[in-house]
Amino acid sequence: MKNIVLFLLLGMSKMALAQESGIKFEKSNWNQVLQKAKSENKIIFMDAYTSWCGPCKSMQARVFPDKKVGDFFNESFINVKVDMEQGEGPSIALKYPVRGYPTLFFIDPKSGKIVNQALGYKSTEQLIQIGEQTQQKKKASI
Repeated sequence: MKNIVLFLLLGMSKMALAQESGIKFEKSNWNQVLQKAKSENKIIFMDAYTSWCGPCKSMQARVFPDKKVGDFFNESFINVKVDMEQGEGPSIALKYPVRGYPTLFFIDPKSGKIVNQALGYKSTEQLIQIGEQTQQKKKASI
């Protein structure tokens, strides 16, 4: 019994550590996210997902908690997750239409336009590469 409890505690502490080192997603509403991105002059990274999406859950468990991904995205973007079927999701989906899940949007907070986007599951390496491409697109438009 002690071994089971110890195993559970170790597993929970590992999950907590992974959450601390990965992407930190804003818990604010969309207008607050826009304001923060404008004030920090950062592009918004939006994970458009649904609760039933398998690839979305896989990215949540495997990619977003990765330290390397977290370091890059937390420094470079204002990150937000939006369930496209709940809360503000349906109204946001009117402005940023989704063809499948997950859709990963990179949005300029000043113009509200999509700078870059990707569809489907992305590995840690692929996600960082897309983030780097987004930064290059933004620099090229300045």
